Amino acid sequence: MAIPSPGDENVYMAKLTEQVERYEEMVKFMENVASAIPRPDELSVKEHNLLSVAYKNVIGARRASWRIVSSIEQKEEGHGNADHDAVILQYKSKIEVSCRKYAPEF
Repeated sequence: MAIPSPGDENVYMAKLTEQVERYEEMVKFMENVASAIPRPDELSVKEHNLLSVAYKNVIGARRASWRIVSSIEQKEEGHGNADHDAVILQYKSKIEVSCRKYAPEF
């Protein structure tokens, strides 16, 4: 029985984490794969797709959270509750920081 290479093991773990919807872990496994090759264009189609799926799901969930809190922020404007406004703004900022971890241009 052949011992799997670290790259093969990371790809397998990425597939496993995708199935259980643990996308942050999936990103880490695929970053391991990508960092082990000299150039990004040397990723196989399968590896490229896994990397894309990982980032799409991680940032997609955060963007959805940001859109929801932004909508709540707009609804709360003008209600005169400064405490709520401050809490919403603080939470929105926290979500933005989380988004920038995976998408710096956010």
